[in-house]
Amino acid sequence: MYRFLLSRQWVILTLVCLVLMPTMVELGLWQMHRHESQAAQNSVIARSLAAPVVPVEKLTAAGAEVASQDNFRSVTAKGHYDPARQVVVRHRTSSDGATIGYYLVTPLVMSDGKAVLVNRGWIPSPQYGDGVSFPPVPATPSGEITVTGRIRPDETTASTSIRDKAGLPARQIMLINSSKLPNSVSEPLLGGYIELTGTSPKPSGDQPELVPAPTPGASAGWYSPPHLAYAWQWWLFVVMLPVGWFILVRRERRDRLRAREKAQAPATVEKTEAAAGA
Repeated sequence: MYRFLLSRQWVILTLVCLVLMPTMVELGLWQMHRHESQAAQNSVIARSLAAPVVPVEKLTAAGAEVASQDNFRSVTAKGHYDPARQVVVRHRTSSDGATIGYYLVTPLVMSDGKAVLVNRGWIPSPQYGDGVSFPPVPATPSGEITVTGRIRPDETTASTSIRDKAGLPARQIMLINSSKLPNSVSEPLLGGYIELTGTSPKPSGDQPELVPAPTPGASAGWYSPPHLAYAWQWWLFVVMLPVGWFILVRRERRDRLRAREKAQAPATVEKTEAAAGA
């Protein structure tokens, strides 16, 4: 009663199941690897956030790259802002993720003659702006200040998925990347940038909205990996496929048996009536 499995329809269905099962296993493994990678990254971020504050020049130098294990470390820097050379970063969202605006990035010139980029936070786009003119920005704190923030590596298209467009209006950029701004700052520029968390003395007046800290491992956080659930989901499908195939086979066999019984019923009745008449 299982000869129907050799039919074209069932051979195709069986082959599809046999192809899908190892594919789903591989997809589950891929998601598991992504989970492990992002879980490791979350651990690095959590350690960085918990690490003591250090001077920025302990973690970076002019033309250097910020090490991955130092991402989000708390740092301090003392100097004065150079507002004439500040830029805005286009198409950045507010802390609620709902409003598009800019990040305001201002070089901080330190007492040793070097400079470091400081992402002072988010500002909204002007309501009736033309998208070309430099937007109105909050006043820049004057005099010598001490900034505290999280050190971040230079942004790239690979790390952010943001395409670095050419031909932008003056003092507008797509990525915060110190290696692309040395000509805009006269002092030697430290690699990476500082994501501002505090200023001393506290500035007066309105200031940009500070970029919120990451929440590694939290279910609603920026860096929480959901891939473990996706891995188990793919592997559950691997189990469900043969179970579904078996259920379909049993149903097909049952339907064929019923059809055969119905086809045989009239012949049985005729034989019974013929025997009675004889």
